[in-house]
Amino acid sequence: MGAIIFDFIYNHFGADHIIGIFYVLNLIFAAISYKLGFARELPLIKSIFVYIMLAVGTVILTIFSLVRFPITEVLIIISFVLGIYRFRLHQERKATKVGN
Repeated sequence: MGAIIFDFIYNHFGADHIIGIFYVLNLIFAAISYKLGFARELPLIKSIFVYIMLAVGTVILTIFSLVRFPITEVLIIISFVLGIYRFRLHQERKATKVGN
């Protein structure tokens, strides 16, 4: 079947900048997923270190994306699901606060 986003990017932009495009997409969606699902309140230096390590780890995700694994698609779905979860959690907390 292949990766849908890989086919789209390859057909529209060619192979010239595909590594950079996938790296940026994977980094953006990995950072969103981290922030929505796993981030804790950290001091500034520790937060910077975490995001630098996230940027380094995204290189591996980019390699998997280039061999047509659906990494970018999965990161988009994870970001979407975690966004819905956080929105519902916010709505529930707001309703609980108003109820008290």
